[in-house]
Amino acid sequence: MCLAVPGQIVDIREDRGTRMATIDFDGIRKEICLAYLPDVDVGDYAIVHVGFAISKIDEASALETLAMFKELGVLDEELGASIDDDGDHDAIGEQVSP
Repeated sequence: MCLAVPGQIVDIREDRGTRMATIDFDGIRKEICLAYLPDVDVGDYAIVHVGFAISKIDEASALETLAMFKELGVLDEELGASIDDDGDHDAIGEQVSP
């Protein structure tokens, strides 16, 4: 399955002329491209699909969607992460401590 997942933008930078960001998906951080959303800022929430932010979303909707994905067990599957014995995320992206 390939879902679009909401996350919060935690930093923005330029990489070879392309706007890039680190985005936090409920504790899992990934690098994404902001080329399609030039007006988003740090702290905003965006829907991400295959590494691209494709739509800005409000915080309440983002958190509700993340909670639903987590409850259904698809969040870790979509982000390439698993929960280890300590309850922390083991991810392909950056690991985040609670």
